[in-house]
Amino acid sequence: MAVPSHNQRSSMPLVGAIRDVLGIVKSKKELKKLLNEKKITVNGKIVRETNYPVSFADILGFPSIKKHYTVTLKNKRYEFVEIPESHAGSRIYKVIGKKLLGVKKIQLNLSSGRNILTSDKIKIGNFVLVDNAKNKIMKVIEMKKDTEVIVIAGKHTGKTGKVKDVLKEGENLVAVIKTKEGEIKANVKNIFATA
Repeated sequence: MAVPSHNQRSSMPLVGAIRDVLGIVKSKKELKKLLNEKKITVNGKIVRETNYPVSFADILGFPSIKKHYTVTLKNKRYEFVEIPESHAGSRIYKVIGKKLLGVKKIQLNLSSGRNILTSDKIKIGNFVLVDNAKNKIMKVIEMKKDTEVIVIAGKHTGKTGKVKDVLKEGENLVAVIKTKEGEIKANVKNIFATA
């Protein structure tokens, strides 16, 4: 059973996602039935709670009907975008901390409360594509020029584009992002890699 590790303030309950947004069920009772039958996953783990938190970049899955959705942002609101089953087993996480556990073992603390062990040197602020079933890093995505990103907080929430440059402004690291509408600036803490 999956244990919620998300920030409750930046998430929505599962019942809201499945009943109110996706319309897959019409009532909380129908949702409870699916949960009891173990037919719903979040990031590859079976969930059993109607109020399980679903947040940005999560993968919401219905394996029995082969439907999977990723949570993204549009107009400062969560949007659920259907994805192919081949993409449902992995998710991008931001590296928010790390701890040395031994001579060559490093524990990476990732967004959404997940931790993963590695021997690779990965910087805080970079992103990792993780195979959720194997809990293994498939790819490291560096915060650098041409990285595709989405702004997840602040006045430009939901805007997407490519990083043009990363600058130091006072105490903050700021990314200059080239979007369809033009260039914007966002604190690197408020951006997330999309590919």
